Amino acid sequence: MKKISNTLFVLSCILFMGLAFTACKKDDDVLAQNIEEIEQYIADNNLSDVQKTESGLHYIVTTEGDGNFPDINSTVKVSYKGYLTDNSVFDANPNSEFPLANVIEGWQEGIPKFSRGGSGILLIPSKLGYGSSGAGSSIPGNAVLIFEVDLLDF
Repeated sequence: MKKISNTLFVLSCILFMGLAFTACKKDDDVLAQNIEEIEQYIADNNLSDVQKTESGLHYIVTTEGDGNFPDINSTVKVSYKGYLTDNSVFDANPNSEFPLANVIEGWQEGIPKFSRGGSGILLIPSKLGYGSSGAGSSIPGNAVLIFEVDLLDF
């Protein structure tokens, strides 16, 4: 009986590891597709001075600010426009204030790249945005998000 139990445990572990590997492989494929889409968008729109982080976030600082940068614990005040790579706008707000810790990972990582009074563009792969679920009817699953951001204050 104990041998059967151990065998079932080992088989369960193997099945779980296989499923986890498959999910990770799928996530890697989506990230690779998102990066390709971001790089194509950059080329199509003649964007320059693009920087990239290890996570896949791409960003452009278009206006330098005062040199003071927010961190994850900051409450930031921003003006922004969010759209997809087909240029369809899904959100815009000229004056929004929120704790940085309460937003998508792409903003948590990207907003601190701008200093107070600075502005730029964030190109966010879906794993740092809304993932495979998307958000509402205007952001589909696995969508790359683009934000034009002005960091007004924090």
